[in-house]
Amino acid sequence: MIGRLRGTLVEKHSPSLLVDVGGVGYELEAPMSTCYRLPEPGLEVTLYTHFVVREDAQLLYGFADKSERQLFRTLIRVNGVGPKLALAILSGMEAEMFARSVHEQDATMLTRIPGVGKKTAERLIVEMKDRLNEWQSALAPLELAAAGKPAPAAVKQDPVQDAVSALIALGYKPQEASKAIAAVEAEGMSTDDLIRQALRAMV
Repeated sequence: MIGRLRGTLVEKHSPSLLVDVGGVGYELEAPMSTCYRLPEPGLEVTLYTHFVVREDAQLLYGFADKSERQLFRTLIRVNGVGPKLALAILSGMEAEMFARSVHEQDATMLTRIPGVGKKTAERLIVEMKDRLNEWQSALAPLELAAAGKPAPAAVKQDPVQDAVSALIALGYKPQEASKAIAAVEAEGMSTDDLIRQALRAMV
């Protein structure tokens, strides 16, 4: 079991990351909430990880802290929610808003997340209401991170295209992703800023 990695961030193409640890490059996927907090490539990072072994693949997911990883692990225990959908949920909605949607049984809000249909939203509400206490303590640090300073943005050749690609990787249709980025695009915005503003506008 790989529980944590500390090494040099080589690539950041949200949600995909490449981290060099002692000469070995680890490929990970991470939610946008983690990507926002990462430094520029070339600097050291520490990520808490969740390792998934499937019949056809071995997958590693990275998180900025233990609280975020606990949220992910709680979500994938919900029937019908796999790692990819759990990442989409953590990326598409801030933890506080997700908790409020569950508390208020707002299935409509949850269905705005790519990959979450009506039945999945209803299942999330039913099953997560019983587990809120398990991860409620994890919300505070995530909220502080969301409200804090954004992480330094990596230098990109084309921030707009990178942001569109990231949204597509999260499950949005190409046309929908392009339209969302175009709606928030402004001169000087980094890839992470574009992704963050687009996600907030779509939720």
